[in-house]
Amino acid sequence: QVQLVESGGGLVQPGGSLRLSCAASGFTFSSYWMYWVRQAPGKGLEWVSTINTGGDSTYYAGSVKGRFTISRDNAKNTLYLQMDSLKSEDTAVYHCAKAKRGYYYCSGYGCYDYWGQGTQVTVSS
Repeated sequence: QVQLVESGGGLVQPGGSLRLSCAASGFTFSSYWMYWVRQAPGKGLEWVSTINTGGDSTYYAGSVKGRFTISRDNAKNTLYLQMDSLKSEDTAVYHCAKAKRGYYYCSGYGCYDYWGQGTQVTVSS
């Protein structure tokens, strides 16, 4: 029932920007913390960013802080990730994820229970 559908990925040159979107359905989006995670080729999942229900508290991995911005529009059931100053190291499949029911102020991979299919981001010259 839960659906998370990412979009907005593509090929971009180093220093460029992309805006990812995640369309959510099947649950009360505004009641859940949300996350972005990514998986580089041959690697496991890496946490990227977290946002609380109201969107007024955000958290970032050190590798993306200052370059990425997470946001949400609860009226549209949509999560966003604005990515600026992209580096080749950002190349990965990006997934959005929802927190488990009742999970707030949670860090770590055990915090979420659903992932989207992901959207490919490739940063290359």
